[in-house]
Amino acid sequence: MAGHSHWAQIKRAKGANDAKRGKIFSRMAREIMIAARAGGADPAMNPRLRQAITAAKAESVPKDTIERAIKRGTGELGGETIEELTYEGYGPGGVALLVEATTDNKNRTAAEIRAIFTKNNASLGSPGSVAWMFQRCGLIDVPAAEADEESTMMAALDAGAEDMSTSGDAFSIRTPVDRLYAVEEALRKLNIAVRSAKIAAVPSNQTPVTEEKVASQVMALIEALDDHDDVQNVFSNLEIPDDLMAKLAAA
Repeated sequence: MAGHSHWAQIKRAKGANDAKRGKIFSRMAREIMIAARAGGADPAMNPRLRQAITAAKAESVPKDTIERAIKRGTGELGGETIEELTYEGYGPGGVALLVEATTDNKNRTAAEIRAIFTKNNASLGSPGSVAWMFQRCGLIDVPAAEADEESTMMAALDAGAEDMSTSGDAFSIRTPVDRLYAVEEALRKLNIAVRSAKIAAVPSNQTPVTEEKVASQVMALIEALDDHDDVQNVFSNLEIPDDLMAKLAAA
C-alpha cells in the first residue's frame, strides 16, 4: 500500500495550508449524488451513501448541501448529469496511475486530464493499460494515537478485514470490497475512531523512485491531477523512501 499511504501522508501534512474548501465540498457532493443514484436515498440501506455522508460531515459540508446532493442523485431535484470516468497512464520514472473522475462533460475533462499528463512529462494510456496492476479493496485509516493496535486489529479481522499495517500516524486496514462498510461499522461500535473508509485501487507491485528530481516530478503530477475540479481519487504504484517522502512533504 506504499503508493496510497505515501500520498495520503503527504496530503495530510500539506492539508492545513493547501485545502480548498470549495473543491472539497464539490467533491463530496458529487460522491453523494453518485452514491444516491446507484443505491437510493436511504443511508441505512445504502452503505456507499452512508460513508459519503459521514465523510462530508467530517469535512464540515453543510447539511443542506448534503440533502440537495442526495435529491439530485435520486432525480428529485433537477441538475447536471454526472458520469464516472477512469483514466490510466504513466508518470515520470514509469510510475503507473489510475485517476477517477466525475464530470458533466467527459470531452472537456478528457482533454484537461490529457493536458495535465503532457505538461508533467507523463503519458495518458488506453483503457486497461495500467488497471491490471491494481486491485480493488477497502481501505480504512484509524488514527494510531487514538486506538490500541492489538484490539483494533482483532476487531477488524473479526469483522472480515484481510490485514492491518502501520502507515505513518495511522493503522491502515485492508478489507475485501464487500466487507468495507461492515468492518467500519464494527470499529465504530467499539468506539474506535475511523479517519477514513473508502474503496481504493491498491497496486500489486510498487515502482521505486529514489531520485529526488523524479520523485518531485511525480508528486507534481499527482498534485495537479488531485487539484483538478473533476478528479475524485488518484492512485499510483509510487514507492519512495521515508526520508525522501518527508523531504517532499516539507517542501
